[in-house]
Amino acid sequence: MLLKLLQLLRLLPLSMGIKMPQRGVKTTKSKFGRAQFSQRKLRTNWKPYTKFIWFLLALVLTSVMGLGLPVHSRVSATNSDVIIQLPLSTRGSVIIDGTKKPVLLRGVNWFGIETDKHAPHGLWKRDYKEMLSQIKSLGYNMIRLPYAVESLNSPEVSGIDFSIGSNQELYDKSPLEVMDEIIKEAERQELLVLLDSHRLNDERIPELWYGDGFTEEDWLDTWKMLAQRYHNQANVIGADLKNEPHGRASWGTDDQETDWRLAAERAGNAILDINPNWLIVVEGVENNVPGQHLKIHWMGGNLEGARKYPVRLSHPKQLVYSIHEYGPGVFDQSWFSEANFPYNLYRRWEFGWHYLVTEGIAPVWVGEFGGRQTGKDSPEGIWQRRFVDYIYRNDLGFAYWSWNPNSTDTGGILQDDWLTVEEPKQKLLDEVVVATRFDQNYARSSTIDQTAQLPSSSPVAVSATPNEQPSPPVAVTPTPNKQPSPPVAVTPTPNEQPNFSIPKTSQAQLKVASNLQSDWDQGFCLSLQVSNEGDTKVNDWQLTFQMNQASINNSWNGNFQSQGSQYQVTPPDWGRVIEPGESQELGFCANKLGSDYQPQQLSAAVIGTTTNIQPNVSFTKAAQSRLKVVSNMQSDWQSGFCFDFQVINQGNTKVRDWQVKFQMNQAAINNSWNGNFRPQGSYYVVTPLDWGRVIEPRQSQYLGFCANKLGSDYQPRQISVTGS
Repeated sequence: MLLKLLQLLRLLPLSMGIKMPQRGVKTTKSKFGRAQFSQRKLRTNWKPYTKFIWFLLALVLTSVMGLGLPVHSRVSATNSDVIIQLPLSTRGSVIIDGTKKPVLLRGVNWFGIETDKHAPHGLWKRDYKEMLSQIKSLGYNMIRLPYAVESLNSPEVSGIDFSIGSNQELYDKSPLEVMDEIIKEAERQELLVLLDSHRLNDERIPELWYGDGFTEEDWLDTWKMLAQRYHNQANVIGADLKNEPHGRASWGTDDQETDWRLAAERAGNAILDINPNWLIVVEGVENNVPGQHLKIHWMGGNLEGARKYPVRLSHPKQLVYSIHEYGPGVFDQSWFSEANFPYNLYRRWEFGWHYLVTEGIAPVWVGEFGGRQTGKDSPEGIWQRRFVDYIYRNDLGFAYWSWNPNSTDTGGILQDDWLTVEEPKQKLLDEVVVATRFDQNYARSSTIDQTAQLPSSSPVAVSATPNEQPSPPVAVTPTPNKQPSPPVAVTPTPNEQPNFSIPKTSQAQLKVASNLQSDWDQGFCLSLQVSNEGDTKVNDWQLTFQMNQASINNSWNGNFQSQGSQYQVTPPDWGRVIEPGESQELGFCANKLGSDYQPQQLSAAVIGTTTNIQPNVSFTKAAQSRLKVVSNMQSDWQSGFCFDFQVINQGNTKVRDWQVKFQMNQAAINNSWNGNFRPQGSYYVVTPLDWGRVIEPRQSQYLGFCANKLGSDYQPRQISVTGS
């Protein structure tokens, strides 16, 4: 057995495309980090490769034992509280405290301030102090706290239920003042806080650091205000400058309009001029890196350019790079179905970002990762277990997405009651959480400078009425669904369930769309979107479908009741009302009981009074003339390609709906984003997702797809756009 392991150990580096040192060969690195060899008589020096050898040996042992990972004890830091001396800085690829001791930042994302609620979610259910205490009790030592520039300009919050007798300290406070209280209580609970510029408006994540009605100056002014406001607040440790740069965002191109690396330098240095003790956290981009090795990345997950084009700060030891990593439950990327999954993941992680740690260039902190599945029998569960083990073995920090249960495609650490812990997730993360405490002498000096305010000229309402739909995924690597809706009701009152009979006259107002999120040998996950296409609000609704050979084991945002193979779904109280043009998201995961497992005969209907039905959309010539579509071949390789569209509103009034049409003869779409791609022979009709229907004047929507080539005539042609 040992001999076989040693043979595998010799072969593994070659199978992964890595060359090990050979006798008589000197190994050097080119400026691109690739191995170069020169003939010279040397004795083999294995010492630099010791860690790599042990990593390969662990990988071999894991593969011999199957997909399950070995159970390991917690890192030593969790056996007793670690005292952190603030402030923090870096040394090589490690974050250190004031005494030069390594610090592992391991926490959670608690979102909500960046949405139209303007407050962390769940405060309609619980007190914020209880929430923070629970985070601390589970062993986490920090919170990544997202915000939107628009939210911090707003005078009021709407996501707190004061009638439950909690959160009285937040009454009549602005979103910025609510943030103050959250941060102060986090300090009392000895939790660190990393601020995250998640959005500009409170609706969606923009591609760049400007847009959606906001300028670069608005973005910078907000950061400078926060740096001043929390200059003396000990537990606020830094700035995650921009969430998930993607789309046009580039790295190392020297294009002032799109080069995220240059913008990060401008923002980072502006912050450090005010607060030189903050960590400056810079996420990667998605694509558009000169010479990048991997064709596709998650949004914010591409740091391939950081070696050749590093971020240059006035205080270099405050720089931390960051990435986001997800599994097939968020988007079924091509690498999850490759023959060598999950072993192909290690190569992706090393090439995409971890080389910065391996080579001692800078720390990399995982700003987001998460998913619903944690078991060994689903691709998402396998991915998540592998990644947690990778975090453990490489001493990486992270903020799990999310604390909230109402992230539709990932779920949260809390269950839908906002109280009960999702035990399988927490058990997995228990292996890597780090209990910490502050140095109290430093913490006692904390004060918030409430005189630091945004300039009065900063924009407030920049776009149409916010909806609560998830942020749109863009260009192959969609962002996790951060739906700012109220919590999921797990057990609605049974006697409130309506009869299975459906008033047929109301069906035309509601539309239901389904999406198979993930599909593996033993099970699958399906998401559903119920949209109100009428011109009046729906006060209550229900959904029905047939499913013959599957058994639901997990659901969200709905009460799923079965009668034989027929299923009826009713919304929780908070999800009953659907305003015109808006929708509700729900879904489930199920075990397969046979080959006939997929849901069919899906329909949604209004319960109660029938409302007026919106007529079919007819696109006028005036609308067509103000719309323009620009196409771009993102990448093209031997067996496939990726293609994107930009739909531009060139007019002076907003477009309320639109569609793209094109012809494609010898290609089959295997992956798409930001649109519903429906074939009609060799033609395709593409309609937007609900959040993307409206295009304001001089604004754009981005969408696209990847496809397998079936012949030489594969490129899209006759591309047109129509709208109303």
